[in-house]
Amino acid sequence: MNRFLIPFGVFVVVVGFLAVGLTLNPRELPSPLVGRPAPDFSLPQLHDQGKVLSSNDLKGKVWLLNFWASWCGGCKEEHPVLIHLAQSGEVPIYGMDYKDTREEALTWLRQWGNPYLVVAVDALGRVGINYGVYGVPETYVIDKAGVIRYKQIGPLREDILQGKILPLVRELQNQ
Repeated sequence: MNRFLIPFGVFVVVVGFLAVGLTLNPRELPSPLVGRPAPDFSLPQLHDQGKVLSSNDLKGKVWLLNFWASWCGGCKEEHPVLIHLAQSGEVPIYGMDYKDTREEALTWLRQWGNPYLVVAVDALGRVGINYGVYGVPETYVIDKAGVIRYKQIGPLREDILQGKILPLVRELQNQ
């Protein structure tokens, strides 16, 4: 009888962990970077390769960094939300063209519209690695001090924008 108690106890613990895991949202992966300084970058701009976008240029304001690519289906899905947000002028949006070709990215923006103030090119994906990008699209809210305050994995939706991102942006802008 006692020899069955230990395996049964282990079974109960494993079932408990599985039950908890099934209740979690897979889109809400915790990021160790939230609450920490955003990784520095200095990359060529998509529209003018002679110019550079640097994370240091953006300190002092609240901004969004959106990793995207022309080959990304989710990026097309979230694009109308980004266009709408850019038109509202509530927060500047900077793009990070991730593992893409310059020609395809430019064509994509001409076709679908450009919500970004500036787009940097992360052709090799090194900046994406530093930011912990799982896959595009991903969006980061970065505060005036250059600290990541929120990470959205997957396409932005209007409900996420209105319920989480914009309230956080307004709060950070007032600090």
